[in-house]
Amino acid sequence: MVKEHPILETRDLTVRFGGHVAVDHVSCRFDRGTLTAIVGPNGAGKTTYFNLISGQLPATGGSVFLNGEDITGMSVPNRTERGIGRAFQLTNLFPTLSVRENVRLVAQAKARMGFDLFSIAESHVELLERAEHVLAEVRLIDQADQIVSALPHGDQRKLEVAILIALGPQVLMFDEPTAGMSVDEVPVVLELIQKLKSDLDRTILLVEHKMDVIRSLADRIIVLHNGALVADGEPAEVIALPVVQEAYLGKAPEAAA
Repeated sequence: MVKEHPILETRDLTVRFGGHVAVDHVSCRFDRGTLTAIVGPNGAGKTTYFNLISGQLPATGGSVFLNGEDITGMSVPNRTERGIGRAFQLTNLFPTLSVRENVRLVAQAKARMGFDLFSIAESHVELLERAEHVLAEVRLIDQADQIVSALPHGDQRKLEVAILIALGPQVLMFDEPTAGMSVDEVPVVLELIQKLKSDLDRTILLVEHKMDVIRSLADRIIVLHNGALVADGEPAEVIALPVVQEAYLGKAPEAAA
């Protein structure tokens, strides 16, 4: 029996900036239908590791595989087309367009329509319906006509989730999705991620500092420290490790809750 490829895998993935090794030979497999939290202290290499997977940074060494295919040399658009979707720590939207237009443009790109006027005219209604369905899913339908730059920060983060949904990726990558949010805004985004997690065809990677968020969402935690993978396992097991308590939580193991 042939073993199924993991949906995503990194093998000895490495990047150096001068003499500094920011990600150090990280090998990790991510299976379909799981949510993995990536944790570690500031400067541990978490976002850099994300950038290597999504293609924002070229690797110095090692490889990235998606469904068994080596995508290490591929551009960001090619990786997106193959099924990797990325939400950034800072919002990455079209600020002068409406909420609806942000999602419609993504749906249009996903449908490979380009900007042919006849294609757009023929499918305009379908694209708008798709956009509105996604906006309803993330509770932004009432803000559909609002210009994005005027949205509160929490609604901009929800719009990023909507754009990821419209892309329909196999792998969804969230880099601190609750960063800068008020206490009232956080539960809505967590509920959206939980809903995405319920689709077992999707795989989610999450960089997050809030341990309560990690506990509520993660099936698995991996820990990066000084660019190296130092722990990998179930949340309760990993959180209890001395390397996590000391390096990530900043307290001795006996003081942990």
